[in-house]
Amino acid sequence: MDYFSYSSMKSMVIQARGSLNSRLSEFEPLFLLLAPLLTLFFAQIIGSVLGVVNDKGLKACLVGFIMGFLKMIPGVQNYIDAEKQKVVDQLQSGSSSKKKNRAETLPVKGLGVEVLEKMETEKRNDAIWQGKCSGTVYIGGGESEGHFALINQACSMFAHTNPLHIDVFQSVVRFESEVVAMTAALLGSKETVSGEQICGNMTSGGTESIVLAVKSSRDYMKYKKGITRPEMIIPESGHSAYDKAAQYFNIKLWRVPVDKEFRADVKAIRRHINRNTIMIVGSAPGFPHGIIDPIEELGQLALSYGICFHVDLCLGGFVLPFARKLGYQIPAFDFSVQGVTSISVDVHKYGLAPKGTSTVLYRNHEIRKHQFVAVTEWSGGLYVSPTIAGSRPGSLVAGAWAAMMSLGEEGYLQNTSKIMEASKRLEEGVREIHELFVIGKPDMTIVAFGSKELDIFEVNDIMSSKGWHLNALQRPNSIHICITLQHVPVVDDFLQDLRGAVETVKANPGPITGGLAPIYGAAGKMPDRGMVNELLVSFMDSQY
Repeated sequence: MDYFSYSSMKSMVIQARGSLNSRLSEFEPLFLLLAPLLTLFFAQIIGSVLGVVNDKGLKACLVGFIMGFLKMIPGVQNYIDAEKQKVVDQLQSGSSSKKKNRAETLPVKGLGVEVLEKMETEKRNDAIWQGKCSGTVYIGGGESEGHFALINQACSMFAHTNPLHIDVFQSVVRFESEVVAMTAALLGSKETVSGEQICGNMTSGGTESIVLAVKSSRDYMKYKKGITRPEMIIPESGHSAYDKAAQYFNIKLWRVPVDKEFRADVKAIRRHINRNTIMIVGSAPGFPHGIIDPIEELGQLALSYGICFHVDLCLGGFVLPFARKLGYQIPAFDFSVQGVTSISVDVHKYGLAPKGTSTVLYRNHEIRKHQFVAVTEWSGGLYVSPTIAGSRPGSLVAGAWAAMMSLGEEGYLQNTSKIMEASKRLEEGVREIHELFVIGKPDMTIVAFGSKELDIFEVNDIMSSKGWHLNALQRPNSIHICITLQHVPVVDDFLQDLRGAVETVKANPGPITGGLAPIYGAAGKMPDRGMVNELLVSFMDSQY
């Protein structure tokens, strides 16, 4: 039986081969050689196109294709470039004139101590920031008194130090370890559920903290799960630092819509998780609207898939722990939540430390080790560095330590009480302006608001003309103010000016001379996001 089956099968194969050879004999040999190569070539093109569509979406790809085709028409590209330059010139609003007087070579004879007088003159050209800027300056009072004076003196004492030299500047090395430990203690390091291994480092700011957390998560997931084509998932409200990290480290970034309450949509994030996912992200609170994401739910999601989960506490790290002690209803946000693997916290915001101080924290040393860079084959010797920067200013480390030690828990509680009360008062005042609406329910010290009746960017232009510096947002179009100690005494002034701005726009709708409302409005509606990207890059390139 087996013999006949084998014989029959062999006969069928021979017959099929003969039939196939007969059919192929009708074609030129060159065609037979090129056909599989061309098929493979077109298959790769189709695969690449599908990959781009999968990454950017069908709508964005179609818009990009149409715009690319239009730009090939003679004169269109030149017209677009000219219009783009007009927008860049308007965004610069006078900065080009400042470039004309800038120093481009060393003075032949040094200015000596007279340089300080020149710096004072230049400083007088800065905008008035006292109580007028969203976020920006978090310390209360004037820059030559109180807490300002204290951290300035602390920084001056250690201006010559560099924590890279751990054997020389042992004082700032100790300061850094204590800043990290004290910050970690605020965020659950002393609780048994955290594993009691919380560790971290100081960085130059929230962006570096986030970038390092992403890098560590990428390398940790490669070590644990062998992921070589990493992807991460963040809500639309997640900070732009994640985009920067994705570009730096070649990570595919998924931005998913938030829910109706402007919080991270856990179900939407779950749908994007796959075998290449290394991490998900939540914020407490998010920069745009001051709303805390569902950290506990995201933590459970990360645990169930065995992936990393970073919480952005750059804004909330020195407010939420104290707000909770003051009786505010604050959802879980720190290392007490299972699944949280890393946290970023800015000390230079509500920690009231000098600018350029942040911390990145990890649940354990196993994850944190992937942050470090060790070099063994350099002729300059063995080298290891914990953060992106090699040399770091010990003065800022000392300033952060001085800020935390001088204020203590009582100082932070008092400050938190002031800014939380001011935030609630400001939020209530905005809600009383019928033409405006507050976005979501702010959990902390950011109040974002828009309008269904007015162009909110025109309102922002009027506020700018009154000296206020607010943040313009999109999706939806809105503006926000981040309340600091600088704003506590001027809440009523802000609301009065805001009411006046609304009335002005109602009575005289339309852009004001020199205003940026048309640009913000057009950028929000422009379907070709690549063109918006080009505008931003051109603007930044023109600044330096």
